Amino acid sequence: MGFLSSLDIGHSGLSAQRLRMDIISQNIANQDSYNTATGEPYCRQLTVISEKKDFAGILNKYTTRDESTHRRGVYYRANQDKYRMAGAEITAVIDDTAPMTPVYDPENPLADENGYIYHSNVDNTKEQTDLMAAQRAYEANASAIEVVKAMMSKAQELKGN
Repeated sequence: MGFLSSLDIGHSGLSAQRLRMDIISQNIANQDSYNTATGEPYCRQLTVISEKKDFAGILNKYTTRDESTHRRGVYYRANQDKYRMAGAEITAVIDDTAPMTPVYDPENPLADENGYIYHSNVDNTKEQTDLMAAQRAYEANASAIEVVKAMMSKAQELKGN
């Protein structure tokens, strides 16, 4: 069945959003860390989500006007890998470029020559908002997978198996 590849798309979306939520949780957990192993404050991490394949390139590769390939079944068999491995993936986890928050505390042994220590650039409000967006995207992918499963069940019922 051609629509079974849509399970791969939904699964990749689930995986990408789960990793995104893990990174957001790590940011929230470390938002008060101002002295990491490197001696620097914790820097907020961001995820870069990209499509696995260039969709336009896939369409151009498999789009043809040859009438012989449009016969029933021939076109599908020739193009069944069209959407294989399609979907989303985390291509990078990058540091946020926002500046660290300076706090005046001259008594702190980690203070610089001006008496400032620097806190993480993690903003809890942004993180909570991003977490809700990632959760909604995760739920949307889970719903899409459920729809495909329902379609498979209905197709089997109609086929008589």
